[in-house]
Amino acid sequence: MREVVIDGQSLTLEEAVAISNGSARAILSEDARVAMLISRNAIEQILLSDQVVYGINTGFGAMSSVRIDGDDLEDLQTNLIRSHACGVGDTMEPEQVLLMMVFRANSLAKGVSGIRPEIVDLLLSMVNSGIAPVVPRIGSLGASGDLAPLSHMSLAMIGEGDCMIRGEDGWSQTSSTDALNQSNLSPVVLGAKEGLSLINGTSQMCAYMTITLLNMDKLTMAADASVACSIEAIKGSHAPFDARIHLNRPQRGQSISAARISEMLKGSQIMLSHADCDRVQDAYCFRCSPQVHGPVIDLLSETRRMLEIEINSATDNPLVFVDGTTIEVVSGGNFHGQNIAMASDSIAIACHELASISERRINQVLDPNWSGQSAFLAKTEGLESGFMIIQYIAAALLSELHLLANPATTSNVPVSMGKEDHVSMGATGAYRSLKASEILSQVIANELICSAEAIDRIVESPGDGVSSIVDWVRTNVKPFEADRTMTSECETLCNELLSGGLQRIFE
Repeated sequence: MREVVIDGQSLTLEEAVAISNGSARAILSEDARVAMLISRNAIEQILLSDQVVYGINTGFGAMSSVRIDGDDLEDLQTNLIRSHACGVGDTMEPEQVLLMMVFRANSLAKGVSGIRPEIVDLLLSMVNSGIAPVVPRIGSLGASGDLAPLSHMSLAMIGEGDCMIRGEDGWSQTSSTDALNQSNLSPVVLGAKEGLSLINGTSQMCAYMTITLLNMDKLTMAADASVACSIEAIKGSHAPFDARIHLNRPQRGQSISAARISEMLKGSQIMLSHADCDRVQDAYCFRCSPQVHGPVIDLLSETRRMLEIEINSATDNPLVFVDGTTIEVVSGGNFHGQNIAMASDSIAIACHELASISERRINQVLDPNWSGQSAFLAKTEGLESGFMIIQYIAAALLSELHLLANPATTSNVPVSMGKEDHVSMGATGAYRSLKASEILSQVIANELICSAEAIDRIVESPGDGVSSIVDWVRTNVKPFEADRTMTSECETLCNELLSGGLQRIFE
């Protein structure tokens, strides 16, 4: 199994996901270990002095002015974890929790959080052993860090709460103590600042946003593939994808989308057979698809840039800076997840737009006025409904996405007696965007099902790329012979889209 070095500097999204799904193993870099020891020694020096420093020997939030006696500092950290572990709602998926743990470990590995390397060692050992604390999803405000979710994570590290364990037959639940014992691991006793360092960060929202982003990378390609298929299904024009058009509006994402669609249409006999067709222009949902898909590609590129900075950042508070013999503990606000929150709002809107234009293409493929085929692709019109309800489902999904497209960032609620008076709601937004990406996959799957069926009924062969896509669809969805329930086929195809099945046929 390959190893990924956790150093707080160079982790990629793909590496983090590989660690969380068990296909790679995380190890802490020696440089990170040294940096962590230096910052921890600084904490110990402060404890030996008479200084009062927030997060080390004080209360938290609105109680930051309360000094805590040295004898009570371990209790302070334990109480912090227990009191903040009060999340509610459905639990996070175990691999989502493991991804969150990887991000928390990488952030602490930067060596400015004042936490012992042994704490991060335990965190990574749990990940490598497939031990995922049971974490309720709801509780983070996206500022002051993802406090409640990360407290549930930390609760397991002190031997309390429950964990899920990855086994050959899937996941099973047991107590945290038993889970640690099974992997020859021991709970930790948290020292000054260590509990705060564990829970004060953007790790949950980063986990959700990472999965969302990787989903969307697959789905933008799938959206382009569905355009190419639907173009062939209605015997539409290839002209809108001419590179010369896009070179004269050099938006990067637009050009990528147009080039992908054009490549999939190469070798089309359908196009040649309709060279003298009297249809001058197709509807916007075909003709303008690169102009709609392209901005999403650009958005994802910028989101990836931001997110890879975020997962390699120190996002707790305060931070410990050591320069020779000079020690400074500086309070700031790196825990505030506004960048992730705003990106999540944009991605949720992007999901709606990709689904909206996809649903319009579904409508045209099923409409004989555009496709030239039977209504709803029924074999016997009237007696059969064909794919009529496929469009209904797409419309219902679009309504779900319309609700999810509402911004999370505008729902600020001041907390902690007004001390924390502006929060991002980034965790809420990132989870919402993840759900939106999953719904989008269902709409695109429905379009591919309809276009594949229409292409099967055209005598001429489609473009080479489109032909490969239709063959792939047919491995998951049977041709239409008569009305049948299609729920399982639709769900199978959207799962295949999210797992990268479509991309693999072009590798």
